[in-house]
Amino acid sequence: MKKLLTLLLLALSLPALAAPEIAGVKFDDKTKVGAGDTVINGAGMRKRAFFKVYAIGLYLPQKAASAADAINAKGAKRIAIVTLRELTAEQFVDALLEALKSNHDEAALKTLQPKIDQFRSTMLTIGNAPEKSVVNLDWLPDSGTRLTFNGAQKGNDIAGEDFYRALLRIWLGDKPVQDDLKEHLLGKE
Repeated sequence: MKKLLTLLLLALSLPALAAPEIAGVKFDDKTKVGAGDTVINGAGMRKRAFFKVYAIGLYLPQKAASAADAINAKGAKRIAIVTLRELTAEQFVDALLEALKSNHDEAALKTLQPKIDQFRSTMLTIGNAPEKSVVNLDWLPDSGTRLTFNGAQKGNDIAGEDFYRALLRIWLGDKPVQDDLKEHLLGKE
């Protein structure tokens, strides 16, 4: 009986194998990003005041427990975002870029500025993002950062992993957009 109880307690303490579900959005356990296989590292919800803004999942080549390991992971990566309310592209990109600025000094921002400008202009081509829109920000080692909106590629890939790492710092940096969201993306909550 003791062994059975021990096995039961052990089984209950193991993490659930089901794919995470955030505000009705189910994230797959695994996904292909370009030619690379990735696994869900964590998922959470971005809130602003009392509004649910988006559900987000972070996919990496293998699980990472620290922000530094996630940001510096080698191979394909994905930031998967599903809007939970209608947003304009301008609202969305401005909020992302404000958080990007919070996590970089002036010198880093100056170096990244051409890529930031390219990203912003590409995001603005989306116009409005109705509720349940899917925005993927992928790192493809062979070509760069790729933006897709509801499955369609938008703009050209942005070369340089420095830009993708900068994007990751929006959620995983020293000043993330939301502290508990950072913990969720790192699989800690």
